[in-house]
Amino acid sequence: MAHGSDRGRQLAQADEMTDLMVAVRERQDRIAFSQLFRHFAPRVKSYLRRFGDNEARGEEVLQETFTAVWTKARLFDRGRASVSTWIFTIARNQRIDAFRRERRPEFDPNDPAFVPAGQPDGVESVSTRERSRYVADAMGELSDEQREVLRLSFFEEVSHDAIASKLGLPIGTVKSRIRLAYGHLRARLEARAGGLL
Repeated sequence: MAHGSDRGRQLAQADEMTDLMVAVRERQDRIAFSQLFRHFAPRVKSYLRRFGDNEARGEEVLQETFTAVWTKARLFDRGRASVSTWIFTIARNQRIDAFRRERRPEFDPNDPAFVPAGQPDGVESVSTRERSRYVADAMGELSDEQREVLRLSFFEEVSHDAIASKLGLPIGTVKSRIRLAYGHLRARLEARAGGLL
C-alpha cells in the first residue's frame, strides 16, 4: 500500500511542477519559477556532479540551465515531455556546451607554435624541422597514459567523455592527464622558446 501512496505523491508533485512551469510559460511568474528552482536545482546539481563536474563548472552550468528554463519557457509543451525531463535535457545540453567551450582553453590561436607560416626558406625549414623534432622529443618524455590521452584529445579530436569511456577511466582522470601532459609540453617549449620558437 505504501508503494501506491508513494506513486500518488509523485504524480501529484509532477502535476504541481507542471502547473508551475505553465505559470512561468504563460505569465513569467517569478514565484512559480523560484519554486521550480528550489525543487530542481539540488537535483540538477547532483546530476552534474555524477559526471565529475567540479563545483565551479557545476554552478555555472546550473545557472545557465535555469536561465535557459526562464528564457525558453514558451517552448515547454506538457504533451511532449514532463517538466523534469525538459529541465534535465536543458541541463545536459548546457553541460555539453560548457564542455565544448572548455575543451581546449589552454590553446592560444596567436601562439607562434600554432600560427601557420608562409613558404619557409632554407633557414626556416631547418628551424621548423628542429622544432618538430623537439616537440616529438618532449612528447616522448610523457608517460604512455599521458601521451595516449593527448593523442586522442588533440590529434584525433575525441571528446573527454569518449576518451574516458574508451579507456575505462573517470572523466577527472582523463582531464588531469591531459592538463599534466600539456603543462609538460608547454614548459619544455617555453624553455626553448628563444632558440626555436
